[in-house]
Amino acid sequence: MTTISNATLSVPGADLYYEVRGTGPVLLISQSGEGDARRSEGLVRQLEQTYTVITYDRRGLSRSTIHDTTEPVTVAKHADDVHRLLTALTDQPAHMLGCSMGAAIGLHLAVEHPEQLHTLIAHEPVTPWLLAAAERAHHLRELEHCQQVFRDSGWQAALAPMVKTLGIDPRNQELEPGVELPPITPARAANFAFFIGEDFTAVRTDNLDAAELQRSAVHIIPASGRSTPHEVFDHKCAQELAVLRDTPVVEFPGGHNGNMTHPSAYAARLRDLLTAV
Repeated sequence: MTTISNATLSVPGADLYYEVRGTGPVLLISQSGEGDARRSEGLVRQLEQTYTVITYDRRGLSRSTIHDTTEPVTVAKHADDVHRLLTALTDQPAHMLGCSMGAAIGLHLAVEHPEQLHTLIAHEPVTPWLLAAAERAHHLRELEHCQQVFRDSGWQAALAPMVKTLGIDPRNQELEPGVELPPITPARAANFAFFIGEDFTAVRTDNLDAAELQRSAVHIIPASGRSTPHEVFDHKCAQELAVLRDTPVVEFPGGHNGNMTHPSAYAARLRDLLTAV
């Protein structure tokens, strides 16, 4: 087993917990949803023989603390955290895998600090601002509905509309042989509450200059899960990113959470893409 080093980085308004393992080119993974540094252990174990893998807890999740909880969390603030984390750990352009909200964070980094990234794999970014006005309004209402259910009945009740919005069917998720998804512990439940209560607002209010994103020198690879329904907004966002960057959407095994359900095949696809660039 590869040794895992961990530490906490002080960033404006928060303390950011992170882990580093493996050897080779730097690959930072920004997780989706309630995911902290250990969300996709199966995937990271597949990658640590080839890359120096950095994972972290987004501010507000698990071991990363926020100093002033009255200050709103934004995607731009999450991206600034990643900028400071990479600054502390490497002076070379890194690869980045961004999943869902992590992909939205990566797109900000590609615009605001393009010198820090060589390649960004943006897997189903939750970026409603990429969509045309009518579709954007529709999907923003879906996110608002999830938050209203959360406020009225708690995070467990909000999971049903959330997974529908993102195109996840927990009852029928295909898994690689031997894969078991992690249980919902009290810590993970607290992360779900923060994600739906705070980070959904960050996604809803997020925006980025599309022209600047189009011009970014970062090699951006739009990606989507093979089994993600095409009508859900995260799949549509990947398609719109591909149009903006004039590049095809790359298909990954599994669905929105393919990094967890298909760690071996997902890692193989990722290595092939990064080797090619």
